[in-house]
Amino acid sequence: MSEREAMEFDVVIVGGGPAGLSAAIRLKQIAAANEHDVTVCVIEKGSEVGAHILSGAVIDPIALNELIPDWKEKGAPLNTAVTDDQFLVLTETGSMRIPNFTMPPLMNNHGNYIVSLGNVCRWLGQQAEALGVEIYPGFAAAEVLYDDRGAVRGVATGAMGIGRDGEKTAAYEPGIELHAKYTFIAEGARGSLAKEIIAKYDLAKDCDPPKFGIGLKELWEIDPTKHKQGLVAHTMGWPLDSETGGGSFMYHLENNQVAIGFVVHLNYKNPYLSPFDEFQRFKLHPAVKPYLEGGRRICYGARAITEGGLQSVPKLTFPGGVLIGCSAGFVNLPRIKGSHNAMKTGMMAAEAVFTALKEGRVGDELTTYSEAYRKSHVYKDLYRVRNVKPFLSRFGMFLGTMLGGIDMWMNQLGIGLPFTLSHGKADDATLLPANKCKPIAYPKPDGKITFDKLSSVFISNTNHEENQPIHLKLADPAIPISVNLPLWAEPAQRYCPAGVYEVVEGDGGDKKFQINAQNCVHCKTCDVKDPSRNITWTVPQGGGGPNYPNM
Repeated sequence: MSEREAMEFDVVIVGGGPAGLSAAIRLKQIAAANEHDVTVCVIEKGSEVGAHILSGAVIDPIALNELIPDWKEKGAPLNTAVTDDQFLVLTETGSMRIPNFTMPPLMNNHGNYIVSLGNVCRWLGQQAEALGVEIYPGFAAAEVLYDDRGAVRGVATGAMGIGRDGEKTAAYEPGIELHAKYTFIAEGARGSLAKEIIAKYDLAKDCDPPKFGIGLKELWEIDPTKHKQGLVAHTMGWPLDSETGGGSFMYHLENNQVAIGFVVHLNYKNPYLSPFDEFQRFKLHPAVKPYLEGGRRICYGARAITEGGLQSVPKLTFPGGVLIGCSAGFVNLPRIKGSHNAMKTGMMAAEAVFTALKEGRVGDELTTYSEAYRKSHVYKDLYRVRNVKPFLSRFGMFLGTMLGGIDMWMNQLGIGLPFTLSHGKADDATLLPANKCKPIAYPKPDGKITFDKLSSVFISNTNHEENQPIHLKLADPAIPISVNLPLWAEPAQRYCPAGVYEVVEGDGGDKKFQINAQNCVHCKTCDVKDPSRNITWTVPQGGGGPNYPNM
């Protein structure tokens, strides 16, 4: 007999992001319209809805217009329409603007909104609760539950009050089982339950390996004389070399605030590269630094981004549930947008599950969701940019971007390439040996424009109960020092944007791999990029992690 209590729902949704909340809202809308009661539960590992949401973000309102047509009247926090769209190519000391008329039309941001996606999710959470959705923040789904047939029958939250030694403390509370007729996995990029389910049901057997980037973001309050509300600026080029994919964004929101960020594609080759330090160096560029001078940094965060697109989308259904949003990977890489697709996939899954529930079905595969995806604007959105990432990987940033742009224009004109390129290697297999690469000398932070990792983590409001098991699991604790250090100079020290991983030297000169799990901002980069596939990111005890305001 399990010590855990169980709660019963028609649908349990893991993750309170755009996909999960849109699914909950749509399901309740349909249920109300059909006078058919449906119980829906959303569990969210953050301390509140929106606490762990991190995105640029410029949002295409296409899905929101469909989900809640009167969102303006209901006070949705989409307050800044895009008024100026710029794309720059940076050299170390200069910049060149690419004329807007040369850009494929889908890259045009007019009609979109600069938002805090965290605040959009907080608002969506309010809309969901008003419709009767039960939302439980601070509860991390740690385990998938299966029935006797092997179908998913829900999830269980992690136990609370387990000490670092693995023993129960005086504050111990067992997890809760959430049983469901259908379970929606909406954890975002590289979710731990999604990984398990994809592997168990072999959902990725007919697609390319997933591809990822790491996105780093800071929120600044800048001098009002430099603020240009509605300006969207993207760059490519410096400080990255031509073989390393990535670029920047700068979005001018309301209230003199600017969201500035940097993306590095995680198929980079040099183990000495530090995405965090590339971001800090980028801010010193003469086209960027003047905006920030005299300003104040308010918040910092980082998150893995799905970049595989069409080729990497796994099978979306499994017995008893579905993958929605970035758990499956619907980001349009060249547009740097995924929220609209995440929302739409949640809505399509909700429509499929309502039909199943009304017919009295339980725990089967919601195949109509997959069929709807193939006919949707989400599939069309990904199809027309499907070769951009492979071009970048094969030909480097500049030639790859040019070829990708030509391909997007051809798709616009209805004469796209008749083939789909594959991605090749997974991101954890792309690092070259350290002895074949040059170490990178990064400038020391000045504390005004550039900063170190620990002061950055501090303003992410990250907190974990220290007396709990380390949630970053090593398959073999010896590998970081015995394998990764001699071969790749242990890249975890650099790819982690929060100073979680360190190689420290003991009194006798022996080296030790140290995990500062309390610093973890839940970006999941370590789970993607470790070249030995030795690190597995798992959920910490509920409510831990960052607490992003206005991010």
